[in-house]
Amino acid sequence: MVRRIGCVIFSILLVTVMAGCQKAEKPAEKPAAEVKQEVHWGYEGEGAPANWGKLKPEYALCGTGQAQSPIDVDKTYKTALDSIAFAYKQTPLKIVNNGHAIQVNCEPGSSVMIDGAKYELLQFHFHAPSEHTVQGKFYDMEMHLVHKNEAGDLAVVGVFMKKGQANKIMQVLWDNLPTEVNKENVVEGISVDATSLLPKVRGYVHYYGSLTTPPCSEGVNWSVIKAPIEVSEEQIQKFKTLMGVDNNRPVLPVNKRFVLESK
Repeated sequence: MVRRIGCVIFSILLVTVMAGCQKAEKPAEKPAAEVKQEVHWGYEGEGAPANWGKLKPEYALCGTGQAQSPIDVDKTYKTALDSIAFAYKQTPLKIVNNGHAIQVNCEPGSSVMIDGAKYELLQFHFHAPSEHTVQGKFYDMEMHLVHKNEAGDLAVVGVFMKKGQANKIMQVLWDNLPTEVNKENVVEGISVDATSLLPKVRGYVHYYGSLTTPPCSEGVNWSVIKAPIEVSEEQIQKFKTLMGVDNNRPVLPVNKRFVLESK
């Protein structure tokens, strides 16, 4: 009887030891690795302008560049700058909300002459409020006409926009805004001429800066026209409501650059 009880106890101990060994052999489960989602650039939160330079290596100039745009137009040097020769033509209306601005894409054929060089108009888009400021003051909106020459150099013409009378061409654009982001709306039977969005008086300030959006590439030939055009309060608000956030990059230091002003 004693022997039988001893065998039972031994069997129980053996099963317990084996179970313990099996538990010890099972590796501990590692916690799931955190998946770091890519932060897209924008105008608020983690993707705000102050963080652009840290989002991707190719955006580094957004944080370290010394010739960045936009700037505050304050101290200028008046000089005999050549007038900008605009040669814009009618282009079919191709308009897109790229998630950062409303942009009109242009077909080849429209151009400007700046500093003796010809630049083809690629597209124009809008910001609210203005990106450039004048002695610290903002305009309600700003349009950027983006051009490129045969060497691949960029030239951007900035046009300020202030609250006033409704703008007919702007209304055509706003009446044909795309409903989806990043889907170009090609409007049949409608064409636009960007000349209609220029002020009659075209004196300007000139400096070399950068793109005002990532990757903030420098070496951009900037011409900002001093006289604004007018747009209505309703047109301004429609744009701001669509964007949902101010889509202007804060001004950057002029540093060692000279800002020239046409006489």
